[in-house]
Amino acid sequence: MSFLRFAVRRLAEMAATLLCASFVIFGAMYLAPGNPASFLLGGRSASPEALKAINAQYHLDDPFAEQYVRWLGQVLHGDFGRSITYRTDVSRLLADRLPSTLLLISMALVLVVVLGLLLGWIGAVRGGGADATILVTTTFAIGTPSFVAAVLLQGLFAVKLHWFPTGGSGDGPLDMLWHLTLPAIALALYLIGMLARVTRASMLDVLGQEHVTVARSRGVSEGQVIRRHVFRNALGTVLTTGGLIVSTLLVCTVLVESAFSVGGIGQLLELSTTTKDFPTVQAISLIMVGLFMTVNLLVDLIHPLVDPRVSLGPGRSAA
Repeated sequence: MSFLRFAVRRLAEMAATLLCASFVIFGAMYLAPGNPASFLLGGRSASPEALKAINAQYHLDDPFAEQYVRWLGQVLHGDFGRSITYRTDVSRLLADRLPSTLLLISMALVLVVVLGLLLGWIGAVRGGGADATILVTTTFAIGTPSFVAAVLLQGLFAVKLHWFPTGGSGDGPLDMLWHLTLPAIALALYLIGMLARVTRASMLDVLGQEHVTVARSRGVSEGQVIRRHVFRNALGTVLTTGGLIVSTLLVCTVLVESAFSVGGIGQLLELSTTTKDFPTVQAISLIMVGLFMTVNLLVDLIHPLVDPRVSLGPGRSAA
């Protein structure tokens, strides 16, 4: 199977999965206890006329399939409906809050990739005391949940030392970077330890393979052996953790944003879930699923380019 056909097939699979996810996300509103109209009223009593008006406004009396098709059509045009809690378009809410979340996730992802790969490389290549220190450090990082890391970092560096602000997302680009430094570290800490462990284990596995021994016997420098024969072959295994890394970032950003009052879509999701703001919850859930699947797609497309041994289809390889 050619790479182009592989990419087209994966795009089609992603579209089909997103369609199924949208159906589940929309249908979840009807699985919640109670009548959707009661949530729209916020628990207040209402006359039959008021209930009828609400049902007509939100098309609650229409068949489920008709409601879903209407909602999906609006989503495809960028219309996620109107927030019940904030009384404004969900698209506007997301546009205001999404930049903070994307910047936070991007900062955390940079920390994870750079420090995770670096620590894993050093642990595998250096060994000895350096490896032991990295193992202890990564064990601590993996054992520290994001919300615990957020509390510890906030208490030490924001409250006690006053090096960073205690919360908020800042106003300008540099101010946002300063405000989001501690949240990004809290979000990345666990994943740095996990990626370092995966990188170390993958490189140690490749170091023991025959082609590495052959390269050394031919006089290839140790630096080239590590870069070309060890790290590159180990990178495929590391790439497979990309989906797990992104899913963890998306889940944990809700906790971290709440702890630091970042005001991104993670905190908005928590507040909207509490207030039963269904249109907002549906929109954010669909966006998170889309981001997760997009990263998985990119990993699947990059993996065969990094490691030609990866199969693109039944019985065929990328080579």
